[in-house]
Amino acid sequence: QVQLVESGGGLVQAGGSLRLSCAASGSIFSINYMSWYRQAPGKQREFVVIITSGGSTNYADSVKGRFTISRDNGKNTVYLQMNSLKPEDTATYYCNAHIASPGTYGNSYWGQGTQVTVSS
Repeated sequence: QVQLVESGGGLVQAGGSLRLSCAASGSIFSINYMSWYRQAPGKQREFVVIITSGGSTNYADSVKGRFTISRDNGKNTVYLQMNSLKPEDTATYYCNAHIASPGTYGNSYWGQGTQVTVSS
């Protein structure tokens, strides 16, 4: 069994910063990629950023230059540093990861989400 647990959400004023964390635990052999998605009320879940096991990253245009993803492989944890936050960044942020347990090819897992609210 694999779990993803996010933390670090909260309420911040526009222009402020937050740092989200997502820790993977359980029966983990390897983590192929870790990523963040977000979902605002009434909208579909959208991609934010991904980081591969090799450290390659890809950002949504809406967050380029403001958000930075990093990864601590030893802790099976990914971080999302969010700077210059805007009200339109308000959403529930979800961690997603492709994780292989011993003897498996891997599956996609989701965290429970953490709320980020940016006030104007």
